[in-house]
Amino acid sequence: MPALTRAEGEFVDAHLEVVDLLGRINPSRSSHTYGALRAAQALVGRASALRDALTLMRLRGESEVHAEALARALRVLDGARRSDRVTLREVRAS
Repeated sequence: MPALTRAEGEFVDAHLEVVDLLGRINPSRSSHTYGALRAAQALVGRASALRDALTLMRLRGESEVHAEALARALRVLDGARRSDRVTLREVRAS
């Protein structure tokens, strides 16, 4: 795991939580409205946490996102698999 500031760590965590919730809402991957509804309700709070992390970074003078370090952190935290759940699933014709 690369060395991240506290705000960068919060940014990565909040980003992954938003991605996880979007994966639960994805209509091509879910089968029950209740679970999607709960995820959509939670998305509001997690999006606020993401905004707060970015605001904190900005207030601390972190005006640039260090994409390489953050991408490494996302890979370590299984971000690719988690992000894949947001994409549309291929539907095979019967």
